[in-house]
Amino acid sequence: MNLQTERIARQCEQLKLDTLNNEWPAIAQTCVEQGQSVADFLERSLQAELDARATRTQSILHKFAGLPSIKTVEQYDFKFATGAPKRQIQELTSLAFIERKENVVLLGPSGVGKSHLAVSLGCMAIHKLMKIRFITAADLMLQLSAAKNQGRLEQYLQRSVLAPRLLIIDEIGYLPFGREEANLFFNVIAKRYETGSIIVTSNLPFSQWASAFADDATLTAALLDRLLHHCHIVQINGESYRLKGKKMAGAMPNPVGLAAGNQ
Repeated sequence: MNLQTERIARQCEQLKLDTLNNEWPAIAQTCVEQGQSVADFLERSLQAELDARATRTQSILHKFAGLPSIKTVEQYDFKFATGAPKRQIQELTSLAFIERKENVVLLGPSGVGKSHLAVSLGCMAIHKLMKIRFITAADLMLQLSAAKNQGRLEQYLQRSVLAPRLLIIDEIGYLPFGREEANLFFNVIAKRYETGSIIVTSNLPFSQWASAFADDATLTAALLDRLLHHCHIVQINGESYRLKGKKMAGAMPNPVGLAAGNQ
């Protein structure tokens, strides 16, 4: 390493340009071999630094998000899930609904791929460097109740409910909420109303949501009013993808009404 290289290394360190420091010699050699200009070298060097920073940011966002897995819409089996509205789902992948602070509700029986699609949209948002948060409805209630009992509900709401540009709440309706839990959940929806996007998944039609919220029809109506005001409702029908293999093997009957798979 000559004196000039050492000076460049120190300058990159001061400017926190770690990737540029490591990659500029190889980029310079490539530019020389390809007869490219100094401006080409500078552009390629800066792009390498930006790409590395984006990758680091995505890694941090993934840790905060709490996603259970990495999924893509391309992995979703539309050939099997014939009851999924493909065009509507593909339109959502533009993520314009996040920019417009709109919501998405994915409805359908267990196994139709609701969670898969919700996670896929979350992964796409992270790829675009958006802060998101994924949580099941049951875990959200536990965390909200704990935060309230510990006197830090507002701090929790600010950090985990309001901070993300996209909040994904999975599996509404699988476990019923008590009165206090229903009120806390309503607080989440009310605080995010027209301030940030929500994706929720549920196996219940809207007419049965009151049964999940302490049979409080008034609270449920107010909740749905805010949730659905600016909302894309995605109704998915079909058979369970998770049970597909067992049915093909004849291990279980193929009852009418079982719905399609979360991959």
